[in-house]
Amino acid sequence: MTQKIVPNIWFAGNAGEAGEFYTTALPRTSAHVAMHYPDELPDFQKGLEGEPVVVDLDVAGFRITMINSDDTVRPTPSISFMLNFDPLLFDGDADAARTALDETWAALSDGGQALMPLGEYPFSPHYGWVQDRFGVSWQLMLTDPTGDPRPFVITQIMFSGDVQDRAREAVDLYLSLFDDTAYGTVVAYEQASGTAAAGSIMFGEFRIGEQWFSFMDSNVRHDFGFTPGVSLEIRCADQAEIDHFWNALSAVPDAEQCGWLVDRYGVSWQVVPENMDELLAKPGAYQRMLGMKKLVIADF
Repeated sequence: MTQKIVPNIWFAGNAGEAGEFYTTALPRTSAHVAMHYPDELPDFQKGLEGEPVVVDLDVAGFRITMINSDDTVRPTPSISFMLNFDPLLFDGDADAARTALDETWAALSDGGQALMPLGEYPFSPHYGWVQDRFGVSWQLMLTDPTGDPRPFVITQIMFSGDVQDRAREAVDLYLSLFDDTAYGTVVAYEQASGTAAAGSIMFGEFRIGEQWFSFMDSNVRHDFGFTPGVSLEIRCADQAEIDHFWNALSAVPDAEQCGWLVDRYGVSWQVVPENMDELLAKPGAYQRMLGMKKLVIADF
């Protein structure tokens, strides 16, 4: 699968440990250190010299980047990862899919907490939502193999608080910025439900290229929202593409730094060149990047 958007998760100095954990907790998963911190760092990163800065996680062909940094931000359930235990992904064996789901739930729950207990729900015979020991949220679902096929990992975005009932508006914007996009299933609330207004999104899907996402308006008031703890990284072919996404998405000037931005809905993005590793290998490139807001390829 070609993945235009790579979710990034912020870890408090333990991304290496997390990588080892996920390779055993998640099926079909591997991890490797993609980049180390250079020997010369600014004061706020002192002590991380030579440590992993990026650990890449491959979950059944889906890439997640784990950023090794400090404890200034944390992931929240506003962006979670849905694991689709479709029997078709397990050679058509429903029992094998259910067993794999239960084993994954047990591993992720160890040291974590259940946000929705594992059990039967109207939308799935076997589903649960868990926040693991590192604060990362996962939704595990046993799905019907007769439905339209979906990949094993789907990034899920939940709108609540200050951006309650703006899920469809946000996704309309996101889809307008990319080629080859489409909505999948979209189910709206027919009448008001909790904090969700009538007509807001109970559950929806959208596609960017081959990559699927789901989205929803929460019908429960939460004490969390979007943070840079989970950001969405867009890999860009050239400077024109960087400029395109940056100009369309960035809405909080104070949040602009090193290719990071926050959009009008509070979602954090990273807009980076496809050859970022190559650019950072240039002498002094890391320090030059620290002085940038929008990344300018020619300045590396």
